[in-house]
Amino acid sequence: MTLKLASVIPVWILAVIGAILVGTLADRTSHANGFFSGSGGYLDWLGIVFAIIVILTFVVQLLIQRSEGFVSRVVASIVGSLIILAVATAILAFLPH
Repeated sequence: MTLKLASVIPVWILAVIGAILVGTLADRTSHANGFFSGSGGYLDWLGIVFAIIVILTFVVQLLIQRSEGFVSRVVASIVGSLIILAVATAILAFLPH
């Protein structure tokens, strides 16, 4: 496995785990109320998951300590995670409340 895949796939797996946790634990009825109005809906929590994924991406890439391909690895991690969370958002939007 190349260094790019070895550093990107774990971030994608954590994005899937975060999306599953949000889908099972977050309140789907309060998505229009906003984050500071009580219990956060799934849209709020998916945004938090994405923020954690972005930070985790940089931590993983800094731990590798290789500058070659840094930008492509970061872009692959973040864009892949964004796609995963967008699919999760679409699925959660069509589930019954």
